[in-house]
Amino acid sequence: MTESPAVPGTPGHVRVGDQAARCLTAEFARHHGPKSGLLVGATADSAVLAAAIDGLFPGDTLTVVPAGSTDTDELRAHVTAQGRWVADRVRVVDALAEADPADVVVSAVPFTGTVEQTRATVEALVKYLTEGGVLSVAVPATPGRTAGAAVEFDRQAVLFGVGSDLIVRHRPPLRVHRLRYTPAPVTAASRLAPAYRPSSVPLTRGMHLDSNGLAAAGIALGLAGLARLARPRSRLWMLPALAAAPVAAFFRDPERDVPEDPAAIVAAADGQVLSVQHLHDQRFGDGEFLRVAVFLSVLDVHVNRSPVAGKVVDYFVADGGFAAAMRPDAEHNVAAYTVLDTDRGTVVVAQRTGLIARRIVQRAPIGALLAKGERFGLIRFGSRTDVYLPANAADPLVAPGDKVVGGSTVIARWR
Repeated sequence: MTESPAVPGTPGHVRVGDQAARCLTAEFARHHGPKSGLLVGATADSAVLAAAIDGLFPGDTLTVVPAGSTDTDELRAHVTAQGRWVADRVRVVDALAEADPADVVVSAVPFTGTVEQTRATVEALVKYLTEGGVLSVAVPATPGRTAGAAVEFDRQAVLFGVGSDLIVRHRPPLRVHRLRYTPAPVTAASRLAPAYRPSSVPLTRGMHLDSNGLAAAGIALGLAGLARLARPRSRLWMLPALAAAPVAAFFRDPERDVPEDPAAIVAAADGQVLSVQHLHDQRFGDGEFLRVAVFLSVLDVHVNRSPVAGKVVDYFVADGGFAAAMRPDAEHNVAAYTVLDTDRGTVVVAQRTGLIARRIVQRAPIGALLAKGERFGLIRFGSRTDVYLPANAADPLVAPGDKVVGGSTVIARWR
């Protein structure tokens, strides 16, 4: 039996809750299949095991390695009790050496050991990844809760990371890393559903709030509290208090129905189409591009979504000014460019700042696979989002003045 990621002599075992479990298994659940998964360090009552089983599709397989040799019989009984459909797809083995390589390998136990222990365990798990596979791990995010594991995963995330999420509502808070050690084919992106993002906090069934909204509302309420303490007889505290709700609402993140048509290219943001034009941009290649520019007012949803399924192959920020986003000279504003490789050619999403917008958030590192309509970032307050498409492969379906909805409105079609 291989050593569990929570190696002996470390600061202690950390139990994984439901939200962290869903985040750990997100890469497995988002594959429509057929796919293979390997779950290491599971117990019968593990939330990670339950989340992995929930992510099974017909044709999928899941191999489970128990946390200890005494848990094997209990695990097998638990899997059998889930019914024939689950039992046919989940195999419990006695040791990691009995497992086959898998598309996604998940550690059910957060890492809390030293750098050397962490590195040794990761090396053992990586051997069970298929080409382009993903290793999903968790580590306590609060200082002093690990003997070096957090430092080691921060290093590995820089080299191999394709996603990282902070689970704040957890004791202790956890950082979930998704690591890919060999390149994934571009075509794999078309088989993915948009990834689960804990940064999108559910309010209702159809409405979420980005974590930036919670932070902004908290700052506003904090300022209100300080103002009340400093000047108890004044009503100035009401200004930041009343501003908390509308500021949070700016970061709303509604659920969207993404068109299943593989030829459909969707809007990257909500707003009004400013221009549809053909141009050349040597930064992205020698060919001609079709660019659809969308202006986002302060009343629009500012979460950005991938217009196509693709692989992030480059990301850079261009310096510039802060002109009003609807003006022509906004072309030269500060902008962040996310370059996607697709099976139809290069696609680029430009997140441009505006007169008020000064902060761009991009959460898709180089090497990440994005599904069509998947959230990958946002721009704070009024701004502009441009989508560059290969002109010889796509036909526009929108015109200046049209209103579009990010992730839903079809702005162009592949030929």
